[in-house]
Amino acid sequence: MADTGISGEADRGLPFLPQLHGVLVLNKPSGPSSARCLAAIKRLGQRKIGHAGTLDPLASGVLLVLLGQATKISPYLLSGGPKVYRGVLRLGRTTDTWDCEGNILDETSWESVSAGDARREVALWRGVREQPVPPYSAAKHNGQPLYRLARKGRDMPQKVKDIKISQAEALDVSLPFVRFRVTCGSGTYIRSLAHSLGIRLGCGAVLTELTREYSHPFGLDAACDLRGIEAEPSLLGRGLRPVAEALPDWTRVELAPEEAARVRNGLPVFRSSTPKTENALLLYRGEVLALAKRGADAARHWAVVRGLWN
Repeated sequence: MADTGISGEADRGLPFLPQLHGVLVLNKPSGPSSARCLAAIKRLGQRKIGHAGTLDPLASGVLLVLLGQATKISPYLLSGGPKVYRGVLRLGRTTDTWDCEGNILDETSWESVSAGDARREVALWRGVREQPVPPYSAAKHNGQPLYRLARKGRDMPQKVKDIKISQAEALDVSLPFVRFRVTCGSGTYIRSLAHSLGIRLGCGAVLTELTREYSHPFGLDAACDLRGIEAEPSLLGRGLRPVAEALPDWTRVELAPEEAARVRNGLPVFRSSTPKTENALLLYRGEVLALAKRGADAARHWAVVRGLWN
């Protein structure tokens, strides 16, 4: 494997930073798993760490790493906002993982497929509402990840999941390779889109490259390089984004001291009229104290759903 700049478990002498709180927009390199990238950050003293959607080892691009109190917002980042991917698929091949890193199961002639055929099929992704889950994936069956069952040679269940795709286009077609971009909801398997396209064209297809360009609300332009952070750990703190920046569509509600005290006790915050939005960030002295939802049945209050204080 090429040098990715990710230290091994045996490395010693790394500075031990205090626990930080916020969102790190990481530009994950192709090759290591997302878990290995998080482990590299964890070794810098960040014991409380999470993510808002992993990437396969093959993939590169935006990986949202959550540190400290920001780990509590993971469900809200995972469920909201689009993701944008740029990738390359290859016609004429089928593997057990549906990407180029798996074992080849079949090779079929693709010469009867035209560039127009490939462009049309990519564009038709916009109409896809459900997709098969790859057999080598972290999706679970009876509590077991599918990849673990596949490695044991077990009969694989046929799992299907609902997805949402808002944009899809072929950027370049140089058969047997097709370069594309797709905008989709969280949880979409891009290698499943490539696999299904190969079935429809009758020649098979595998994903060969993938970059996540955007994971709401951050793009690659905001991303930090893991190699740079390991070389200069102070970049970790400088690259952190505050929780409020990760949830830009949520209403900001600044609290008075007595209201902040109520929130810390899990009590609602009352207002003179019914809040017009569903979700809010309750702030005290500019810092997010809690996540809140509008009270039920037109109630004039914000109900605390997740506290972010220590």
